[in-house]
Amino acid sequence: MAAAATVAAALFASRLWCSPPIDSTFLFARQLHRPLLPLTRRFCRRYSMARSLTTHATLGLTKPAVVDFPLITFSAKDIDIAEWKGDVLAVAVSEKDMSKGSDSKFENLILKMLDDKLGGLLSESSTEEDFKGKPGQSTVLRLHGLGFKRLSLVGLGPYSPSSATTAYKSIGESVAAVAKAAQASNAAIVLASKPSEDFKVYAASAIASGTVLGLYEDNRFKSESKKALLKSVDIIGLGSGAEIDEKLKYASNICSGVIFGKELVNAPANVLTPGVLAEEASKIALSYSDVFTAKIFDAEQCKEMKMGSYLAVAAASSNPPHFIHLCYKPPDGNVKIKLAIVGKGLTFDSGGYNIKAGPGSSIELMKFDMGGSAATFGAAKAIGQIKPPGVEVHFIVAACENMISGTGMRPGDIVTASNGKTIEVNNTDAEGRLTLADALVYACNQGVEKVVDLATLTGACVVALGPSIAGYFTPSDELAKEICSASEVSGEKFWRMPLEDSYWESMKSSVADMLNTGGRAGGAMTAALFLKQFVDEKVQWLHIDMAGPVWNEKKRTSTGFGVSTLVEWVLKNSSQKGPQD
Repeated sequence: MAAAATVAAALFASRLWCSPPIDSTFLFARQLHRPLLPLTRRFCRRYSMARSLTTHATLGLTKPAVVDFPLITFSAKDIDIAEWKGDVLAVAVSEKDMSKGSDSKFENLILKMLDDKLGGLLSESSTEEDFKGKPGQSTVLRLHGLGFKRLSLVGLGPYSPSSATTAYKSIGESVAAVAKAAQASNAAIVLASKPSEDFKVYAASAIASGTVLGLYEDNRFKSESKKALLKSVDIIGLGSGAEIDEKLKYASNICSGVIFGKELVNAPANVLTPGVLAEEASKIALSYSDVFTAKIFDAEQCKEMKMGSYLAVAAASSNPPHFIHLCYKPPDGNVKIKLAIVGKGLTFDSGGYNIKAGPGSSIELMKFDMGGSAATFGAAKAIGQIKPPGVEVHFIVAACENMISGTGMRPGDIVTASNGKTIEVNNTDAEGRLTLADALVYACNQGVEKVVDLATLTGACVVALGPSIAGYFTPSDELAKEICSASEVSGEKFWRMPLEDSYWESMKSSVADMLNTGGRAGGAMTAALFLKQFVDEKVQWLHIDMAGPVWNEKKRTSTGFGVSTLVEWVLKNSSQKGPQD
């Protein structure tokens, strides 16, 4: 068996050595089919690969197609918009911007100038289209004799400082939709009413992010797909120079991580097995080997580390588990603080013997049960590009499937976690917390000061907060403030939930240290209390239940939720500042 494992590892290593270099396109990387970078000898010495890495699924003979997306170049310019030449000039307007005076002309100076240039056509068209500047609204005029072929108004709507990120991202999303429809190769974006001087750079970054993510479509599993033609976007009137260029580059790095996270969640379970997830994580370490190292442990190695809770969940699947640990260290090696991000990595969750069944069970969507790991590795990818100083970050995922077989975990079984605590399993569908238990113990053993875990953990949190807001639980007010601050920059929605210690009574077992569920009442809270049992008291810890916002039911696609907030949190703990600071 050892010899077979050695051969398997050798074959995998030889494939890595012979692979062509990764395409340097920084916005639309296709990680699930992207070739691996050749390994350097230095990296080989530091890189620990699992002894038996089963990576490629054959079920259904499905493989993601190679889809080439264009590289979008963003440029910040201070020019007269009437002089701009290109395919689409998009003007973002609020409802207030659309107001008219007693002469029936726009009061906003930019709209008035454009309307005069068009002989009143803009005013007439917006009235006929009933365009009022509401969020998501857009109208397009095809023009002749001007430098730009189309003029589009996109609605910004009313917004508050707390929703500014979402509002400006929506501008980019609307422009992307207009560009797609017009098959435009270039576009320009201008705000009818400019933000405050100190907010301009941040607004430009949010608009760029919205444009990239709005243009993105995951067509890897379609036999035919249209290619987006947009190649360049000019952002006019929000300043120019090195500072804003740096923020636009930052936006592109964040987007590449978000897109990577989206693709991981979107990939079906017959393609993205635990082994493939491990391979995708290894690609990050290979791509950014100057700052990343990777360790991937197989089931036998996890057994040696006494991860009985995690291995019990994985026991029923023919796809073996892979425990994944990426470690980021800054280029100069100077570390002032150590952090850990732990993501739930169930590449498919059948529920086990407590099988998900009946209407509302959502078993057909359980490929997204690794959304926490997708956010974790999406953030890792962005961090590898940004390279923040002063901070060491451990990205940890206990990847496996929760299936049903004669070898599987049964209701009533008692499992032992790596910290020695015993757990009576009264529900095999409460498996994510069992995998996170051993992952959290491992994370704390890395000498970190703070740990954030993310998981699509409970339906109870979705019932409490709906599909767009993640709940977070922590005994640390300091860590709560950090995540709240990071989310205000990212625009992702979080709500702090209570940790009521008295609820732990429902989690007590008569034959083990604890149960793995405490019933329906307060389910998200008791799940958090369960995880707390596996965190060192000296480590600040925060748990994010992202079961709601990981998936957009209307669009039937993943959201990439969590990536942006995690990156902002890491930056706030480093000596580097985020785009709003």
